Amino acid sequence: MNKKEFEFLLKQGEGLKLEFKESFDSKNIAKELCAFANAQGGRIFIGVDDKGAIKGVNITNKIKSELQDAARNCDQPVSIETYAIDDVLIVNVDEGLNKPYRCAGGFFLRQSSSSQKLSTDEIREFFNHEGKILFDETINKAFGFENGFDKTKFDIFLKESKISRVIKDEDVLRNLGVLTEKGEFKNAGVLFFCGNIEKFFRQAIITCVMYKGTDKYKIIDRKDFTEDILSNYSDTMAFLLRDLRLEYKIETAGPREEILEIPEEALREAVVNAIAHRDYNEKRANIQIDIFDDRVEINSPGGLPPVIKKQDFGKRSFPRNPLLFSLLKSVNLVEKVGSGIERMRHAMKQAGLPAPVFEFTNFFMVTFIRPIPPQATPQATPQATLTELENKIISQIRFNPKISRNELAKKLGIGSETVKEYLDRLKIKGVLIRVGKTSAGYWKILKL
Repeated sequence: MNKKEFEFLLKQGEGLKLEFKESFDSKNIAKELCAFANAQGGRIFIGVDDKGAIKGVNITNKIKSELQDAARNCDQPVSIETYAIDDVLIVNVDEGLNKPYRCAGGFFLRQSSSSQKLSTDEIREFFNHEGKILFDETINKAFGFENGFDKTKFDIFLKESKISRVIKDEDVLRNLGVLTEKGEFKNAGVLFFCGNIEKFFRQAIITCVMYKGTDKYKIIDRKDFTEDILSNYSDTMAFLLRDLRLEYKIETAGPREEILEIPEEALREAVVNAIAHRDYNEKRANIQIDIFDDRVEINSPGGLPPVIKKQDFGKRSFPRNPLLFSLLKSVNLVEKVGSGIERMRHAMKQAGLPAPVFEFTNFFMVTFIRPIPPQATPQATPQATLTELENKIISQIRFNPKISRNELAKKLGIGSETVKEYLDRLKIKGVLIRVGKTSAGYWKILKL
């Protein structure tokens, strides 16, 4: 690793393959070594605080010797390499070939940006069920820079994760954990940086359906989203925000406040949970979002991971796809391991709505009960007053008020000039205004 890559990693921050330690602690280092060996391997920077600031450490032969002792004393021994850059001791930990590994403190596994403790029986059950090579970490020989890699998707990911291009794209992808040293992509890289996911994984699309009534007899709206994970997430949220009811809170002064009938935070957590934790080895079903008159159901194939028992649900977490989870965390779609369920419950409680209902079979299903609308207030949705294309534009803007004209064109599959024409129409109708004239400005929806 050269100085430029070192500085890049400091800015990127802790993650699935990187841990910062402000000082050397001989008592706790073994758990980090085992955690990385049980995952994909990684690096430990000793002499760096949690925010990525270099504090420095006195690098002595004693510290190096204690590190090697800690690695050898694991069961099985962990392979490491140490060297220094700018008074920072860097420990490279290889992915283990004989998983699972444990140290005196127990069994640890790297999950997102932390090391989690599990029992040996739990991890053996997990590996026996899933296979030692997880879906998101499996090499995909059909995908590559010349076959399926979409540079625009990669650019969007870098922008959303605030990663600077100070090193080569290949090195960025390697540090993210999605590209091997031989230049082969893992499935997580395909899911994030593919323009058409259906070409590689039919099961990775998201299907959204709105029904009339409380059963599946009459479909009034349906969309299949087939792009990369981030686009599918964005389009799914736009579908939900478009088709669910809005209520309006008007204070004595000031503009009215738009309130979605089901809290957007709860919906967002449920959709991200479905994407992050679904069983991508299950090829017979997609993630399914169903909107009925009385409820919203979000179904994800795979049920609970085998190491999580029903009585532990919501109290602990074990990502089925740790690399995928880490990438979602990079773009701020997840807070931390295990927080999503509680956030859904809290959002619904704060809105005065029934708690979400969770069901576990071969699927993991979340059900949100829709509130009954006041009889005196007729439903008013964009579809009633706007054209289909205008409605789509409003949906995208509601989800991302800072979206650019070019981004809208790409999302909707139309020309930039056509987008401009329709934006002008919406402004003339008094539906939309632009706040600020620079790239830092945003769109504001005035009425629907």
